[in-house]
Amino acid sequence: MRVRNEEQYMNRKQQLMEKSFECLAENGLSGVGIRALAKHCGCNAAVFYNYFADMDDLIVQSAEYCMSKVEDDFMAVAPANSEDLWRFIDEIPYWTAEKHGKKYRLMYQIYTHPKYLEYGKRFFAGVDKRYTEYAKSLEGKLGIPCDILTPLIFILIRACVHYALFEDEFYLQAQIKTLKVSIQLFIEKFQSGKGGKQE
Repeated sequence: MRVRNEEQYMNRKQQLMEKSFECLAENGLSGVGIRALAKHCGCNAAVFYNYFADMDDLIVQSAEYCMSKVEDDFMAVAPANSEDLWRFIDEIPYWTAEKHGKKYRLMYQIYTHPKYLEYGKRFFAGVDKRYTEYAKSLEGKLGIPCDILTPLIFILIRACVHYALFEDEFYLQAQIKTLKVSIQLFIEKFQSGKGGKQE
């Protein structure tokens, strides 16, 4: 009996998820079936059943995998210090919309669908945990405590996603302005607190 090479298996599965999610992001959930996805992936439909139980399983696994990669992209371009923070806040909504807008629209189609709602709840529980860990990693770099930084990150993410979905400049600028004022106040507060301790 042939032994499956797990690394090759996972690499192929990831390729199928990425290509499938790309196709669904272009065309939406309705009207795209296994055959259309197989054609987009350059294989026959039977191949998918080596990796996924059915279309629903493919959709759920692809959404979780591909949107986690979007998060990784976001974190990779995050500011390394407080001096770079303002540039990041100004640029990241437009970068997100251009690079991942279609993926965000598909994600919301999937996770707001009654069939996939429970998967969406689990995914966003994971998002909460990942961004909290992310805030902890930025705490020392930005000089803002994690419990303050975490909700500020959520506000920025919400503004970015909303802009990616609807390109609503008014909503974006209102959120960004409030976010910047809040961050500046916290930076000044904690910097003055450190200064007071040193005196």
